[in-house]
Amino acid sequence: MRGLRDVRTRLFLIVVAALAVALMCATIAFNLLLAHSAAQDADSVLRQRATSERAQVQVADGHVRIAETLNDAPGDSSVWVFDGTRAIERPRARAETFAAARALAQQGRRFNTVEDADERLYGSPIVVQGRRVGTIVAGVSLGPYEQTRRFALIASLLFATVLLVVVGAAVAWLLRSALLPVARMTEQAEAWSEQDLDRRFAYGEPHDELSRLAYTLDGLLDRIAASLRHERLFSAELSHELRTPLAKIVAEAELALRRPRTSDEYRRVIADIRRNAESITRIVETLLIAAQQKAGPGGVADAADVARAAAEACEPLAVERGLTLDVETPERQLRVGVDGDLAERIIYPVLDNACRYGRTRVKLSLARTDGSVLFTIDDDGPGVAEQERDEIFEPAHRGSAGRAAGSGAGLGLALARRLAQSVTGDVEATANGASGARFVVRLPAV
Repeated sequence: MRGLRDVRTRLFLIVVAALAVALMCATIAFNLLLAHSAAQDADSVLRQRATSERAQVQVADGHVRIAETLNDAPGDSSVWVFDGTRAIERPRARAETFAAARALAQQGRRFNTVEDADERLYGSPIVVQGRRVGTIVAGVSLGPYEQTRRFALIASLLFATVLLVVVGAAVAWLLRSALLPVARMTEQAEAWSEQDLDRRFAYGEPHDELSRLAYTLDGLLDRIAASLRHERLFSAELSHELRTPLAKIVAEAELALRRPRTSDEYRRVIADIRRNAESITRIVETLLIAAQQKAGPGGVADAADVARAAAEACEPLAVERGLTLDVETPERQLRVGVDGDLAERIIYPVLDNACRYGRTRVKLSLARTDGSVLFTIDDDGPGVAEQERDEIFEPAHRGSAGRAAGSGAGLGLALARRLAQSVTGDVEATANGASGARFVVRLPAV
């Protein structure tokens, strides 16, 4: 039973079974046609004998007579000549054969097979002036025909058997050769581990079904490997991003405990600890919400409320850096098909990034287009180089401005895009048209 689960075995059995049925039908048809041809040949021989004998028969005074010739040998021919019902010429034959011939002398033109004697008879009436005066009965032995049929049957069965064996062997070899690449691919895949991200089947350009399968699987492995590398890098940078506020919390707590401090100093330390703890909480909650949204996003929120909430969260940083933070909302209400808290967590990292790099002002504006609500964030900072517009959304890629500032791990924009894409949205860096940077957050509209 286990062997039947193998594709090669099933294909082999199907092909061999189909061939066996075809050969069986062909063998039966051949032998039936041969039997029919032999029967027609025997009947043709009987007609010829009867016709030849009729040329030697004469009728005088209403009686049948046989004209003697030098070549005649009485009793050698399998032909009976009857004058009425009396046999005037009779070959040597078995009693049952003679009885069948006498019966034909009393009937019309017809054939009859004597099964016991294995002979076939043909009766041809002798008619003169519309009156039947006698009958010629020709006989032929069916032994040679049956021997030919038996030989043909045995030969056709042997031929079919040999052909089935030869074709079966050829099919087995062909299937083995055709599916050998699949077996090799299976062995290769079983030998690979989770560390072999760069291993591929490498069958080259696709030229048949199996090479196309290998080519497609190689492409799938490339995408999986890229995703795994991205996740590993993201996890590493996430760990680094979490480690920084945790280290600050531990350092602040240790410094506060080294010696007694005033109430204002303790309040400052506690405020720093709280700020770092909130940063950790924000990162963890963002990742949690992103994972939850992959299972199915939902909720509806007012886009203006989301924009104002994100601006309020970034207000302390804007005040610290002396920036003007403006929020421009349209007159008509815009609604996003995302939970308000989730939408704020998407907007906040992008707006926070603008507040970190802007020089004097940051503007957040809203618009709707093509079934989406666009949150456009402009700042007058150093901007984003065109070749870096995609790189800055990768974990650990901060762009030239970020590297010059030397702050952060480049995780905020990556988290924002990941979270936006989990709700069929996106975050992009586009041309500003002036100095500074422009980021566009696209969320589904309702």
